Amino acid sequence: MTPGPQRPDGPAAQPLRSDAERNRERIAAAARKVFARDGLGASMASVAREAGVGIATMFRRFPTKEELVDAVFLDRMDAYATAVAVALEDPDPWNGFVGYIETACAMQAADSGFADVLITTFPTAKALERRRNEAYEGMVELISRAKATGRLREDFDSSDMVLLHMANAGVVNATGDAAPDAWRRVVALLVQSFEAPSRGPLPASPEHEALYRAMLRAGPAAVAESDAGDG
Repeated sequence: MTPGPQRPDGPAAQPLRSDAERNRERIAAAARKVFARDGLGASMASVAREAGVGIATMFRRFPTKEELVDAVFLDRMDAYATAVAVALEDPDPWNGFVGYIETACAMQAADSGFADVLITTFPTAKALERRRNEAYEGMVELISRAKATGRLREDFDSSDMVLLHMANAGVVNATGDAAPDAWRRVVALLVQSFEAPSRGPLPASPEHEALYRAMLRAGPAAVAESDAGDG
């Protein structure tokens, strides 16, 4: 594959011609629809079909799936980071903590693509990952504040939040339209298990590096699925 044009937000980016910009916007809009419905396993070819453009045009505008994910989901990640900021502003840290969980899990339930994005790391999607990291730092502070109130169990770890989103994504993707509110019960059960006093000790939390590797592995897995779908 020949290298595509530089990303629009790159340091030496040139303005796209009007027809090229229209194609880019059309592809991004189609990807939002396809990923929201089918998750990140949807193929690049299916996005091109939804957009009404050829696969060659698709790859000229978005040479890799990670670039497409970055363009499509940056606003969702912005909203996710905002949810963390809103939670930190709540005068009741426990209420903010629970509110954040409910908001973030509702975002996953509303968009299968974002359900996958939230548990997947895309190292080359710089803007997306920068916002994710900002949200993570806020989440760590939120956990600390909730613990200080005595409402959040002391052995809760930031990795537990990652596991929560992994579990929620699994429920969202498994139930789909058949039981669209099933995630709410799962999240409520988990939140109740987080509250102090704890009912008993927990197994050791996974190493943060191990969870990162799992999230990193999920990215190539989604791309592999899409490649298989293109064949």
